[in-house]
Amino acid sequence: MHHLGKLSDWLKKMDNVIQFDPREKILEKAKRYVDDEEVFLEEMEQAVPLLLKALQFGNDTLKSEIIFLLGNFAKEEAAWPLYRILADSSQEEEIRRDASIQLSVIGPFLKDPQPLVERLIQDMESADPQLRVHAAFAVGWEGNVRAAIPLIERLYDGDTRVQQTAVSALSNLRDDKVINLLLERLEHGPLMQKRAILLNLWRFYSKKEEVVQVYLGHLDHENADLRFEALALLGIVSSGEKHFEAYRKCLKDPDTRIRGLALRKLAEEGGSQLKEIKEEIAVLLDDPDMNVKRAALEALKKCHPTKK
Repeated sequence: MHHLGKLSDWLKKMDNVIQFDPREKILEKAKRYVDDEEVFLEEMEQAVPLLLKALQFGNDTLKSEIIFLLGNFAKEEAAWPLYRILADSSQEEEIRRDASIQLSVIGPFLKDPQPLVERLIQDMESADPQLRVHAAFAVGWEGNVRAAIPLIERLYDGDTRVQQTAVSALSNLRDDKVINLLLERLEHGPLMQKRAILLNLWRFYSKKEEVVQVYLGHLDHENADLRFEALALLGIVSSGEKHFEAYRKCLKDPDTRIRGLALRKLAEEGGSQLKEIKEEIAVLLDDPDMNVKRAALEALKKCHPTKK
């Protein structure tokens, strides 16, 4: 009986130990830091190592929040832990993507980014296309000229996602010398790569006029997706009033998305010229697409504004 009593006491102690899970304490503190940025900044010295521990066993939502927080405030301490998440195929793809995004943000601020850059460039040669995707995005930050040639090589990657990511990363370098190569791929590359290039060209601010001409030229492209995206992006780099005739021509496009977008842009930016084409707009009140009809009605209202 004496031995049974000791065994019972020992089991109770073990039960208490099992119930005390340090992970729960770590996760509780980690949640407190991601919920209150001021507390994190006040206790940053102890908060950073704790958050790095929490990355090991937090759920995906908490991991994303921690990655964002560390990427903003703990750049040196976070760089290699974020890289390990990026390279870990057991992690959810969304978490790996979050890590790659934050690495591209903190890269320019690292005291010595070259070891990380070299590792990412090496990963861009991996047999795993997912790793190539994440590494390519992570290495794309302004001024990272060391990554330019490896990223250019990825434009010809066998995986479509890698090609698209390379376009985005090259655009992030902010190197105007890249634009001519992107324009060559816009002419000869596969469709998804062409779409990625169109979506990134507006970021080359010093080449604005050249980019405008590219978008205008694609309004006549045989592919409706490219026409639609070129029309949407044209509005980012130039005013609708300046390209009134281009928008007007799009009113006859066979794609309903393009007709509707052209009407909305004309209504927003057409100015005094809008009245000149009110008959063309009125025709679209009978369009088979309801969204186009609504856009036509709104555009006609702009032709005859209510007097106050």
